[in-house]
Amino acid sequence: MEQTHTSHSGSTATSQSGSTATQGAQRRVLVVEDDPTIVDAIAARLRAEGFLVQTAGDGPAAVDTAEAWQPDLLILDIMLPGFDGLEVCRRVQAQRPVPVLMLTARDDETDMLVGLGVGADDYMTKPFSMRELAARVHVLLRRMERAALAAATPRSGVLRLGELEIDHAQRRVRVRSEDVHLTPTEFDLLVCLANTPRAVLSREQLLAEVWDWADASGTRTVDSHIKALRRKIGAERIRTVHGVGYALETPTP
Repeated sequence: MEQTHTSHSGSTATSQSGSTATQGAQRRVLVVEDDPTIVDAIAARLRAEGFLVQTAGDGPAAVDTAEAWQPDLLILDIMLPGFDGLEVCRRVQAQRPVPVLMLTARDDETDMLVGLGVGADDYMTKPFSMRELAARVHVLLRRMERAALAAATPRSGVLRLGELEIDHAQRRVRVRSEDVHLTPTEFDLLVCLANTPRAVLSREQLLAEVWDWADASGTRTVDSHIKALRRKIGAERIRTVHGVGYALETPTP
């Protein structure tokens, strides 16, 4: 299995650069990780995919590089010298919205929820395969492009489901007329559920629709985003059907 700490991953990716270099379309990715072996392997794989890559090894350097270089995506380890990845995420998102893929050494749901709460869009637990990491980077960037296109394409009206309002054109959500801040991923997840209110969507369906990810190993990503979404719009609005998936509850007519 391909591991993050093997130099083989980097050399293999580099040898394939001729056939894959156009995939990244020169998008900028900032990799923030204090383990040199891991950061080198990630950078090598992403460069082979056609991305421009910069790296940083601590919190302050990450924030400074993000401000100066304006990356299109951030790969961010939680445990960093200086200050941690959560603080990096807060500061970078305060500068400008940017998709964030969070890395954690612990399979700790609290870390994942806190990361999503400060603006991360997805997370991966170490060790992970470089192939999956590259795939998730492509997915995140495609979703951001779709979101920008949707924002530039006005849709008539605002979807109202009781006290919940979803404004597609402005990508804004209100609960009881109060604005609710959602990450791009949370907004897309809510819209996916709202397209068929009260219908139960499986985790696999949500992965395919929201993440473009058809691997069942990512279902915990769905669960963590659902928990983060519940905290923001109200737990009672999303119903869990155990062993199946989730449904957006709406007021009974």
